[in-house]
Amino acid sequence: MSDINIISLFESILDKSSIITGEKLKSRFYHIWKTDIPLESICLLLPKDTDQVSAILKTCNDNNQEIIVHGGLTNLVGSTKSTKNQVVVSLEKMNNIIEIDEKGKTVTCESGVIIEDIINSVKEKDLLLPLNFGARGSAQIGGAVSTNAGGLRVFKYGMTRSLVLGLEAVLPDGTLISSLKKLMKDNSGYDLKQFFIGSEGTLGIVTKVVLRLYQHPKTRYTALAVTNDYQKVLNLLRFMEDKISKNLTAFELLWNDTYKQMVSDKTMYNKYLPDNYKYYVFIEYMGGDFENDYNTFEKAVMETLEQGLVDDAVLGKNEKEQLNIWGIREDVAVLAEEKKFDQQFDISIPVAQIGEVIDKTINELKNCKGVETIFPFGHVADGNIHFIIGKNSDDDDLKSNINEIIYSNTELVKGSISAEHGIGLDKKKYLIKSRSKDEIELMKLIKKSIDPKNILNPGRVF
Repeated sequence: MSDINIISLFESILDKSSIITGEKLKSRFYHIWKTDIPLESICLLLPKDTDQVSAILKTCNDNNQEIIVHGGLTNLVGSTKSTKNQVVVSLEKMNNIIEIDEKGKTVTCESGVIIEDIINSVKEKDLLLPLNFGARGSAQIGGAVSTNAGGLRVFKYGMTRSLVLGLEAVLPDGTLISSLKKLMKDNSGYDLKQFFIGSEGTLGIVTKVVLRLYQHPKTRYTALAVTNDYQKVLNLLRFMEDKISKNLTAFELLWNDTYKQMVSDKTMYNKYLPDNYKYYVFIEYMGGDFENDYNTFEKAVMETLEQGLVDDAVLGKNEKEQLNIWGIREDVAVLAEEKKFDQQFDISIPVAQIGEVIDKTINELKNCKGVETIFPFGHVADGNIHFIIGKNSDDDDLKSNINEIIYSNTELVKGSISAEHGIGLDKKKYLIKSRSKDEIELMKLIKKSIDPKNILNPGRVF
């Protein structure tokens, strides 16, 4: 079918303002860091409700038309790239928070809602959505569900999967699967929502979601600690788990070069501790006891110094200091902007082996011609380590060499090539390093069963 004909079919579903074509597509893009690259597509569709999404998918399925799904455009694996022969569906207009259930501690919302908007809305009800990652101000909840996003508090609250109680999704043929339940337990047959969580939009478009909430903490405190020994990082984690386990909500790690860059003259962040240590640990304490929480946390941190678990430490005593300390960990755009060309990784490694694996990887990267900066950091308590690697070019051979170094070292310890970002287009060649052939074949069988015409996010994952 010609582009004109398929667009005419969409005009029977959407108003003209919700169909972007021709020259207007040049104002759109496929990633928030690539705003200088115009979107390639037959058209961009902006549905306003689930019925319109269903009608769009049925139309595309009937006409063998490929679809690429857009959320907040913060993905890091090429998932939202499209071609001039594909239709793009963006869920940005489906941005309503439908209900905040204060008694049941749940929130129901459409998939286009910005995550930070949900966080702020439920906070007004003294509730907490613990999703917390750098892109929360742009990322949409539907995308977070579809990629099973992680973040800084996975250690305490789990991945996005752990927060989803129910969802609504539209299959590639337009069939609506709606299970917007608020149940903590439901063992009645297959848990169908799990097909859509983490499947990167290849099995259906998530349109609504029910999320589990928690009572909002009354207190929040932060500490930054340093050491030159990875074993001490592990000992510190065990100590904090023992002393403040129910209140330990984040345990993050930066390596020396990363910390130096984050507190350099190029940023606004204060250098709370000297920049000559190998490891910088960020610890978050959240609780409900105004009178005693700070003293409890301060005592635990002081004990780590007395026992020699860390070489030095500092506490953020007020909100300004805490925002500054966490900015050092979260503002990773600073690392990406250091060089014109960069590659980003989110590998998963057994926690006990992180120190040796990252050391080995860094040494190999330093010997890779074309690599100029190496910035490791991550969620050490759950084994998720990120790399942002600056390069002198975007050469394909250099890109492949860097991929091979990162993913081969990950494979050696039976790690994962993707802890939280997904596979998308960019990592599918390396999926075999994390999954067996039989696992991949089963994934393909599921995809073929639900999307036999392969119209929905084709080419992603495998």
